[in-house]
Amino acid sequence: MRALKRLVIIVVLIFVLVIGVLFSIQNTLPVPLDLLLIQLPEQPIALWLFLFLAFGGISGVSLGLVAIIRLKAHTSLLRRRVEKLEQELVKQRAADFRLPVDKS
Repeated sequence: MRALKRLVIIVVLIFVLVIGVLFSIQNTLPVPLDLLLIQLPEQPIALWLFLFLAFGGISGVSLGLVAIIRLKAHTSLLRRRVEKLEQELVKQRAADFRLPVDKS
């Protein structure tokens, strides 16, 4: 099963690489990039697209990691609260068994 999964991943990566190479070969027209305040020099349009794809991927992964770290911290806090409440519950149950019984 693992070998099949690896094979599929390798085939998909090769396919994406071939498509990327074909895309960059076909899109060599140099275009300047105007970012309102900054005018970047002319580069092939394929390069601009790949750079922004990479930037978007890195930004997405970074934001995802921040969210995961925050969730793990919150989960850790909640686990500590649960442990504290469980300890209090054990103490309360022990105290309830020690109460004198009124036989009137």
